Amino acid sequence: MVIVEINIIPLGTKTPSVSKYIANALKVIEREKDIKYELTPMGTIIEGELDKILDLAKRIHKATFSDKVKRVVTTIKIDERRNKSSSMIKKVKSVKEKLEAGDG
Repeated sequence: MVIVEINIIPLGTKTPSVSKYIANALKVIEREKDIKYELTPMGTIIEGELDKILDLAKRIHKATFSDKVKRVVTTIKIDERRNKSSSMIKKVKSVKEKLEAGDG
């Protein structure tokens, strides 16, 4: 299981607001099974099997194009940990526990 952050930037739109294009990409993610995701203000965090997420990244990248979007920049960060299992929830919980314990 990997955790992937995907950031999609549609370029050449008539306004600086791109949320409607991001919504098109999110619709593709919502149709997926066995994928957990969290939309954030700066990107989307996805948790699942690497091959499935990479295929999904390609599809959401393509879904962002339209007659009004001729260029899309997509960045992908992959966090794959092999020495123990990890998840979005576990990573956040670990940081919060350290904050509460004063370990930070």
